[in-house]
Amino acid sequence: MRPLEGITVVTLEHAIAAPFATRQLADLGARVIKIERPGTGDFARAYDHRVNGLASHFVWTNRSKESLTLDLKHPSAARVLAALTEKADVVVQNLAPGAAARLGLSYTALAERNPGIIVCNISGYGADGPDRDRKAYDLLIQAEAGFLSVTGSPGQPAKAGVSVADIAAGMYAYSSILGALIGRGQTGQGAEIDVSMLEAMAEWMSFPMYYAFDGAEPPQRSGASHATIYPYGPFPTADGSVMMGLQNEREWALFCDRVIRQPELKADARFTGNAARVAHKPELAAIITAAFAELTSDQLRERLDAAGIANARQSTMADLWAHPQLKARDRWREVGTSEGPIPALLPPGRSTAFEPRMDAVPALGADTRAILSEIGLTEAEIDAMAEAGAI
Repeated sequence: MRPLEGITVVTLEHAIAAPFATRQLADLGARVIKIERPGTGDFARAYDHRVNGLASHFVWTNRSKESLTLDLKHPSAARVLAALTEKADVVVQNLAPGAAARLGLSYTALAERNPGIIVCNISGYGADGPDRDRKAYDLLIQAEAGFLSVTGSPGQPAKAGVSVADIAAGMYAYSSILGALIGRGQTGQGAEIDVSMLEAMAEWMSFPMYYAFDGAEPPQRSGASHATIYPYGPFPTADGSVMMGLQNEREWALFCDRVIRQPELKADARFTGNAARVAHKPELAAIITAAFAELTSDQLRERLDAAGIANARQSTMADLWAHPQLKARDRWREVGTSEGPIPALLPPGRSTAFEPRMDAVPALGADTRAILSEIGLTEAEIDAMAEAGAI
């Protein structure tokens, strides 16, 4: 039995943050009913057509769900929402600010009929404060949270290559819902959860914030290198580059002795301790670059591995699809879609207690009639809603 079997989640979601949170609930066995706009659905369905005609973001964050199309502004929608939320364990929404409350989906309204309900609201800036009504997208929150001030190259900010603010908010929504379910099991009471993308990213930015504590100079943009640890980043070789990193003085000594084979550097005061190495980065970079220029990437990785120095390949997406470690650990499964089966990664966190749910990515409205019948609507009523464009 999966941990969340028997838990029903009703979600009014789009884009990434909320869908990523609810997909992980589905991974653990929850029934997730995704309410979508008739005709178009979650707008993430149209982001691209890279996966057999389906959108890459959508297939990633929406497997194992049921899709119910419903025009939330149609008069019949209130009856459907009431029926679904009266029996739901969790309601998740990341609609525009204030939209859920106008639909009668505030925690106060829902808890009157269902005291044990857990309502998770995901927004850009939170439910109050001067920015509560501002619209927010991933890149805008990356900027607002200071992420762009420390990412990129000197003089040239760069966004993360993935939707890091959405992912952060989705992870905190997911963990907060799990915590609320545990709490409800102890007290019988539901909860309202308010997840802000800005606050999620601010938490992830805590290291650079503390590094710049009390007006100190913040970390500088340093490309793919670490801003405050050295040597740590990509280094050129005779035929390419290798990513490597040192974390302590024991590794620095091994690096001098066995990798660049210049043991005298261990006694060089310029390079004793990470702070000194960062302060004298140009001089040390010149020494390392000269040493590595005589080695191929394979030769350098052999030395690094022999010395116990952490290193990595700079993988492409094709490399990641074919990564031998993922294959060796049997991390791939096959899930269905309306356009045929596709490969999908098991969620992180392998458990001996259960196998994660890995069901199909739903076609738009695939489960509408079944869900409406389940809550008591007749075939004639469902047909009438369809004719009116309500589903």
